[in-house]
Amino acid sequence: MRAVSKENMSLGLVLFNLFIAYLGIGLAVPVMPSIAKDMHLSGELVGYLISAFAFAQLLASPFTGVWVDRIGRKNMIVSGLFLFTVSELLFGVGNQVWILFLSRILGGVSEAFIMPAVITYIADTTAPENRAKILGYQAAAISSGFIIGPGLGGFIAELGVRAPFFFAAGFAVVAALISMLILQEPLSKEQMLSNRKMQQRTSFLAEMKKSVQSFYFVPLLIVFVLSFGVAAYEMIYSLFVDLKFGFQAKDIAVIITVDSIFGVVAQIVFFEKLINRFGEKKVIQSSLVIAAIFILVTVFVSSYWAILAVTGIVFLSCDLLRPAVTTMLTRMAGENQGFVAGMNSTYTSLGIIVGPAVSGSLIDVNIQYPYIFASIVLFAAFTMFVVWSRKKTVTSGR
Repeated sequence: MRAVSKENMSLGLVLFNLFIAYLGIGLAVPVMPSIAKDMHLSGELVGYLISAFAFAQLLASPFTGVWVDRIGRKNMIVSGLFLFTVSELLFGVGNQVWILFLSRILGGVSEAFIMPAVITYIADTTAPENRAKILGYQAAAISSGFIIGPGLGGFIAELGVRAPFFFAAGFAVVAALISMLILQEPLSKEQMLSNRKMQQRTSFLAEMKKSVQSFYFVPLLIVFVLSFGVAAYEMIYSLFVDLKFGFQAKDIAVIITVDSIFGVVAQIVFFEKLINRFGEKKVIQSSLVIAAIFILVTVFVSSYWAILAVTGIVFLSCDLLRPAVTTMLTRMAGENQGFVAGMNSTYTSLGIIVGPAVSGSLIDVNIQYPYIFASIVLFAAFTMFVVWSRKKTVTSGR
């Protein structure tokens, strides 16, 4: 019973660490406009700061995915939390643009350390029948951090515009120290040594080529499409509802908060039941179709309550889709958990980078085009996934 208790404590701590990382990211949201104004930063430059985080995560993820197997899950999580601490402190004290960029780059790298390590830790320490439930909790930890972070950051900002970054650094360093003392490493020293001897020198292009040629590619492409669609949807959401409905910041905040909380509850309460009843494939297919339909419906709604409902359905479908794909990937990965988790993070970063860039170009032509395009991309992903699933079933049958 004691061993089970320690495992549960370690899993809870891993999920708490993920929550802290995303809470720290969310804390900064409400003060970014003030910092940009104080430092006379253009909107374009702020956009580059956001992109720097995702781009650094993209470049680092293939390497960190391999390192997870070489140096262990615990070491990667702790290292990532310390990197995140340094990142937040730099942004808190930075009064020059290059320091802010360095902060965001380190933040992206820290994310690339933490996410693959958490996913592989869950895969290592949970039975297959319980994995969907824990991955649902993982998605809920991320969503909860994003939801609570901005609100908490607004309160902390009363102490000073840079205060949220120091609080985020404090949360992260405490989590890192607790993890050093309590967290159990699921890999033995012999396994890590064997992984170091077996794995070749890591190359970003080589890892990307390997992912394209692997049978994980279609699920990874779904990860990219999801991140692409969500990033494109969220980037212009405030502008869209402001121009179309005249919504104020409070209206937008209420919609996003209410719908996000709804998504978190669904991840915790319903996700495991849906996976157990229908399986990952049907949940992925249904979520893709529903997200595609209701992103398109967004273009046609014309009232506050309608946009609240439609946004909630889009968020819910994406909140179920993400852990469903991750559950499938961890089941498929076998001995390649580190590589697949790293690629999961890489394709997520690609979507976050490309989605806003494409939607930003389309919105200059017509405000509705980004949603129409995102819907088309999701429908295409659904078709591709159905074809891949059938081929995989036929191959397995043989």
